[in-house]
Amino acid sequence: MRRTSIALAASVSAVSLAACGVIDGVGGGSSSAAPKKGNDITVGLLLPEKENPRYDKFDYPIIKKQVLNLTGNQGKVVYANADADAAKQSQQLDRMINDKVDVLLLDAVDAKAIAPGVQKAKNAGIPVIAYDRLAQGPIDAYISFDNELVGQVQGRALLEALGDQAPNSKIVMMNGSLTDPNAAQFKAGALAELDGKVNIVKTFDTKDWKPANAEANMSEAIRSVGLSGIAGVYSANDGMAGAVIDALKQAGATKIPPVTGQDADLDAVQRIVLDEQYMSVYKSYPEEANSAAEMAVAKVQGRSIEFDALTRAKVDSPTTKGIPAMLVPVVALTRANIVDTVIQDGIYTVKEICTPKHKAACDALGLK
Repeated sequence: MRRTSIALAASVSAVSLAACGVIDGVGGGSSSAAPKKGNDITVGLLLPEKENPRYDKFDYPIIKKQVLNLTGNQGKVVYANADADAAKQSQQLDRMINDKVDVLLLDAVDAKAIAPGVQKAKNAGIPVIAYDRLAQGPIDAYISFDNELVGQVQGRALLEALGDQAPNSKIVMMNGSLTDPNAAQFKAGALAELDGKVNIVKTFDTKDWKPANAEANMSEAIRSVGLSGIAGVYSANDGMAGAVIDALKQAGATKIPPVTGQDADLDAVQRIVLDEQYMSVYKSYPEEANSAAEMAVAKVQGRSIEFDALTRAKVDSPTTKGIPAMLVPVVALTRANIVDTVIQDGIYTVKEICTPKHKAACDALGLK
């Protein structure tokens, strides 16, 4: 993905435009478009898998609530999860097209395989907004996190954990699925930090992001390199990080080397508290999901100025150039900033994190 501009404070800009009376053609000049529909809109939401708990816990309920808020409780969200099955997602997409939803938020299982379905939606006059992963085909807009930055944040954190020993350290890279374009961006960002600074002895592209596959890959790496020879593991997300740590424990590790992650899953935050996982990448799902709902409603209702305010970046896919985009910032999550990230944003409570198993470690961190 080539980023040609950065989306900053898009939601604030949209609110400011509304306050100035330039939304819906009031003072907006010739660039404003008359609303295509009122509030009785249907948003089709297609999410990719269930291994990552974020989709059912955060994305769907937040998008559903925001669509209701933006439409005076008249709009609705039709939701389908593909459970990591690209063919199933294509069928779900076809069903939503046949049911004549007004707009689609699509988080693709396989970015390339879904392209014919995106074209079919386009032919039916249904806008498609790529959500979290950049699908191929005639996408109308894209919202996600700055994925190369995610990889860079992970790579920097791993170097920080290794310190002066980094040049002599053997590292295993546990990347995501080849069918997910985000995985390639995470990898590129991480390699931009790690190449030439550590010794990457094993690299895996983990099928479907499944922890079971990551655990098998890690066991293979341990057999090949030797447990004592592995100084750190780049894991692209938290689900795989947990599996990597399980494999290390099963191999007899008493002290877990630094392992990265992403998504700030509850299990991962608890592992960070216990000093088993070194870090995760916290991405504000509420900001991404709320902004996606705003984009979807604005697109359907013809609010072109509001839509443009939300999509100030541009990205390219292999099939489409200059896609309007919003890129949400990310932050490294470590033991030092749990309070300032997931607790402050209301993702988890201290009670949820600090179960009896984690109480002593939580007390040591001042989590009370």
